[in-house]
Amino acid sequence: MSGQRDFWLSCGHHLLDRDAMGKWLVTDEFLKVYLARPELMPPPEACAAERGLHDALLSNPRSLVAPSQVAAIADADARENWEVMIGWRDHLVKHRTLEAAYLDIIRNDIRFPHIFVGQLTQAILRNALDDCEDVFTLRAAEIFFRPQRLLTRGGVVTAIDEETDSMLGRQPQSPLVALLGLPAATEVDVLNDTIAGSYRERSDRFDIALDLTGGQRGLVALGDVIRRWLAHLLAIDVAIEPLSALRNAQLSWYVGLDSEATRIGDMLWNGGDLDDEARSRLVGLFRLTFRNPEDMIGRVRGEPVYLLAAMTADDVLLLKPQNLVTGLPIRLEEMVN
Repeated sequence: MSGQRDFWLSCGHHLLDRDAMGKWLVTDEFLKVYLARPELMPPPEACAAERGLHDALLSNPRSLVAPSQVAAIADADARENWEVMIGWRDHLVKHRTLEAAYLDIIRNDIRFPHIFVGQLTQAILRNALDDCEDVFTLRAAEIFFRPQRLLTRGGVVTAIDEETDSMLGRQPQSPLVALLGLPAATEVDVLNDTIAGSYRERSDRFDIALDLTGGQRGLVALGDVIRRWLAHLLAIDVAIEPLSALRNAQLSWYVGLDSEATRIGDMLWNGGDLDDEARSRLVGLFRLTFRNPEDMIGRVRGEPVYLLAAMTADDVLLLKPQNLVTGLPIRLEEMVN
């Protein structure tokens, strides 16, 4: 993709290679970016063991690190940071692709810092969306890895990047943003056809809001992100339709796309009705249909799956794309390995 059409440089996708199946292969250049994180950059007062470890990994980011090398670091916080980093590095390099590393984390509930998993999610999405021309879909994909503050006024629901909303004008935290000299966000616009052409060049600032009002393009775009995510990661083909309400729907299977939506889904599953509070928190409702019903487990084969997204009591939408991996009634093994 040309520089003018590129987006999300801060996830480091330009430092990765692809295999024959189009999945991301980890490179030394990609691993070295983690060494630029402020938590791992040795301060002037760092001990010789910490400086030596950092220098060794800059030279060969895949080199074996013995526990004694980390234990020799004098500062306790630095030791903890390095233990986490080496564990993350080891997890990435032992898998053939980033996609396989992600699936292992989700399926086996391996605990890593949210910031690392979020960056991994972004990089995989960047791969899945490489040929996407619709910037509404690109902006909707940010919801997969960045919490959104939702503003509801006059029936209009607007999603604003939570960090951007609270840190307008401050320096971005991503080390790649700083290394690449990308500008900080100074204001937020709502995505529309007029400013759509500027999305890619602004994409690393996360300073464009998205209209998630029912019946508008934002929810359609979010459905398209889900479709592309499942096709890329699990090799399944689905159709996704945004709904305005669950009218006369038999909830044979559902997936909550976040914790609040799961709570609402559980209530409906157990025969409860949506009260006004729950209804006000429900942001997105989708009907997912498998194009090949044979991909589904037998007892719900051919039935639609309902996807729910909801905001918390403090108006934050914190999507969990991992729920799509663990929650769908999939029978066949996906093609990712």
